[in-house]
Amino acid sequence: MAETMQFDLVSPERLLLSTQVTAVRIPGADGDLTAMPNHAPTITTLRPGILTVETESGRQEFVVTGGFAEIGETLSVLAERALAREDVDQATYESLVAEARSAYEKTKETFKNEPGPVDDAAKLLNDMVAVGTHIGLDPKQPAI
Repeated sequence: MAETMQFDLVSPERLLLSTQVTAVRIPGADGDLTAMPNHAPTITTLRPGILTVETESGRQEFVVTGGFAEIGETLSVLAERALAREDVDQATYESLVAEARSAYEKTKETFKNEPGPVDDAAKLLNDMVAVGTHIGLDPKQPAI
């Protein structure tokens, strides 16, 4: 029996998953990381991506749009939005990309002479587009 740790995935709407895990792959803003039992305490922000949860009985994937993860003796992921991979169809995915595109356009308008926030919004949009590729949907690349 593999060593496990408590994992909770929460979005503003609900608790999506609370279980013992052997590993969780996290789409961190500074790069992907894998949290396992006895991981060094860490807090990281999330970028849009695939959160992969591994338990002794199998693997589950969730599409997350942002948020943060707190790793310690337990692992808590507080996601801006999280959807089970199997619940993300082409229409849902396109809606997520449209929201990211809208946020990018608003940021461009608000910060006309400040490239930092615009670059950050463009990266988030590109990360959201990349999610489609990772889960086998048509990414319909937006023009930035």
